[in-house]
Amino acid sequence: MASKRRPGPQQLSDAVREAVERTVQATVGSAQLTRERAQDAVDDVVRSAEAGATSVRERLVEALEDRRPVTFQDLEPLKRDLRAILRLERTDFMDADIRNPVIAKLIPQAEVDTVVHNRIIRQPGPGLSPQQAHDINVIGSLQLLAACEKAKTVRTIIIRGSAGIYGSEPAAPQFFTEEMTRLYPMRTRFQRDVAEIENYFGTFARRHTDVTCTMLRYQPRIGPSAETQFSRYLSLAAVPTCFGFDPRMQLIDERDAIDALLAAIRNPVHGAVNVASPGTIGLTRMIRMVGKASVPVPHPLFGAASGLGKRLGLFSFSPDFRRLLQHGRAVDTARMVEEVGFTPARTTVEAVEGYAATLDGRRLVPPLRRAVAS
Repeated sequence: MASKRRPGPQQLSDAVREAVERTVQATVGSAQLTRERAQDAVDDVVRSAEAGATSVRERLVEALEDRRPVTFQDLEPLKRDLRAILRLERTDFMDADIRNPVIAKLIPQAEVDTVVHNRIIRQPGPGLSPQQAHDINVIGSLQLLAACEKAKTVRTIIIRGSAGIYGSEPAAPQFFTEEMTRLYPMRTRFQRDVAEIENYFGTFARRHTDVTCTMLRYQPRIGPSAETQFSRYLSLAAVPTCFGFDPRMQLIDERDAIDALLAAIRNPVHGAVNVASPGTIGLTRMIRMVGKASVPVPHPLFGAASGLGKRLGLFSFSPDFRRLLQHGRAVDTARMVEEVGFTPARTTVEAVEGYAATLDGRRLVPPLRRAVAS
């Protein structure tokens, strides 16, 4: 039986040389890719600045041709772009797990003045258990607030919460105001998690009056790129509804949701703020607008039907969402408009119409106007 020969010194040196060359090539390739991405980012900023300068130039030429004085409004686009660039230069992006205590060292070291917590899990996705979602929502938020407590430079904390804290009740008021969180019992795990987060948040705000703490209570988002329970619900071929129920829904367009967050960062206020588009829409009308057929399910079987859909891999909806489909929910947004200074560009009906316009290739039922016209 022949034994394997051990490689000699020359063979070892050749192998080491080849490994080093491969490492160098990989490093150079990675550096080249990073350099190209950085150059693309710079080019995007330059193009944006050039576009802004062109817009300003056109406004100035228009003002001169009309023989009117140049106003601050003519220069506003340029100032807005410059402010955006300055904000980006002072922004640090940190990739960290908020459940990890190490975040208590990162935030003080970065000397941040504004913290935005934009990660509240509404429904555990694939590979994420309810306990893990609880840990991210509650334990993670607690760790984040503990880190902010150690950072003496923090002046603003924005948390993107949920209007789900109000619940969905058959005898609910027409519009929930920010003070109505205790009108009804916390019936679901998500409600209890959100209430616990807000409790930690309120305790922090009372202990640190010099920090402006804003809790944004969002209604569900809708839009072509929003991956939410609503988008999955409306993407079903046949949309189940609870027989005898046609609840009022209040949503917010995904673009308005982002703009509301930016407005709160620019003008933070103390306490909770409801975030939603003006107006409401009936669930049946909304399903019809997106061109889908509704399938009424008797109330006692509605929860069982959702459980069956989950076991078959067709759909899975949280207990909060099922209650929302039965009873609906609407919130008062006066504080968002009057104190934060933000008014959504689209009503709830317009947000649904905008979403429906992106689904023309996936409709089962034609839009009502088109059906009547034909």
